Amino acid sequence: MTSEGLRREALALSEVERADLAAELLVSLEEPESADDVRARSEWSAEIERRARRVIAGGASSQSWPAVRQRVADSLNG
Repeated sequence: MTSEGLRREALALSEVERADLAAELLVSLEEPESADDVRARSEWSAEIERRARRVIAGGASSQSWPAVRQRVADSLNG
């Protein structure tokens, strides 16, 4: 099968099937993860979950994007 034929068949798949195929193809281009990469991903996932739970429980404060952007700009400029 030619790459063009394969492309046509892939585009005929459902949106979910195309997304799954695209994700698998992208992963196939990545270098294998090191133990440090796996540990870092696990730690970040746990941290994101902790933060999300705190927000859902009402235990976190938030700021508007314009306020955060201004604070960051101020810190970079001064």
